[in-house]
Formats: sequence, structure tokens, C-alpha cells
Amino acid sequence: MLNRGYEPISVCSVKKAVLLLTLAKAEVVEVRQGLVLRSVSAVYPLPSVIRLTTYVRVPYKHVELTRRNIMRRDRFQCQYCGTTMEPLTIDHVIPRSRGGTDTWDNLVCACIRCNNLKGDRTPEEAGMRLLRPPRRPHPILFLKQFVGKLEEEWRPYLFMD
Repeated sequence: MLNRGYEPISVCSVKKAVLLLTLAKAEVVEVRQGLVLRSVSAVYPLPSVIRLTTYVRVPYKHVELTRRNIMRRDRFQCQYCGTTMEPLTIDHVIPRSRGGTDTWDNLVCACIRCNNLKGDRTPEEAGMRLLRPPRRPHPILFLKQFVGKLEEEWRPYLFMD
């Protein structure tokens, strides 16, 4: 779903898209080729990208800090050794006992072996290096990475071209 100015707002269901189209609150920008919606008396192309007809002021969205989102951000990979073998845990880069907090910049995905090896030390003290520095993900980039199957029609509107 795009705002009136073509900024991506969210991913919505086909049901919601059709409802917005029926109420004339949105217009079709892109359709899914070869797929249609049928009613008793009509056939409609299946919308893939819709644009709202009026501008909606959307507050800045942020990605919620959860265990699952940290794993997603780090691609389910230990940030110390690079393994993707289960089980994975969450590690505080600066340990909580040393004032480390639960923030995007201080939490990383780690395998149990590396988490135990690091223990109550910083990565420098433990002689370990992070593969990627932890940081807060951008909502649009996070959406692009984890929306599931990314429709080809969406690429220009998610600033991927």
C-alpha cells in the first residue's frame, strides 16, 4: 500500500486492498498478471500495489525490539563465528552487569558456544570480533528483507531499482 505521494506505507491483504478500492479510498497502481478476482457478474484484476487517494500522515515507524527481530536482522547467524546451527541465543555486546542495555545497538544473535565463551566480557576482552556491528534496522529495509516473497511489481516502490 502506497501513500498518495507513492511512499510505501505497509503490506496489506488482498481483502483490505479490495475494500479500499471499492470504497474509492485507493486506486490500483500495479496488478498481478494472470490473476483475477471473480464475482457473480464481474471479473476484476488482482491488485498488487494500490495507492491511497488522500494523503495519510503516518508517524515514523520503527521496528519493534524483539528476540525474533534481532534474529531476523542478523539473518539467524551467530555474529561471532558465523554459524547458523541451532540453538541460537541473544547476547549483550556490553554485558548487562557492566551497564549494557537492551537496545538494537547492544544485542546480537550468538550461538551458545560463542555466548558462553564470551561470558561476562566485552568482545575485545574475550578476543572475539563481531561480523557486523549491531544497529537499528530501517523499517523499509526490514520490510523488504522479511516480507516473505517479494513481488516483482513492488520493487520500484520499495526503492530497489
